[in-house]
Amino acid sequence: MPNIKSAIKRVKVAEKANAANAQAKSAMRTTVKKAEQALANNADNASELVVAASKALDSAASKGLIHKNAAARKKSRLAKKAN
Repeated sequence: MPNIKSAIKRVKVAEKANAANAQAKSAMRTTVKKAEQALANNADNASELVVAASKALDSAASKGLIHKNAAARKKSRLAKKAN
């Protein structure tokens, strides 16, 4: 643990941000996985889940959790499977 007050604060802030980012990234992965499973099983709500996954990927990219090109690639692959 650091001794300097600002360094102590940075550690606390970084831990909080890390927890929030991990939660958001996990939720994004879950949404994408649900959409892929729905497409594989030809579920009725597959198109809705693909839209939700697309939104989650865009959100993650805008927050810097994943690279924007990675988000675009994953969205493209999902759309390809949907069509």
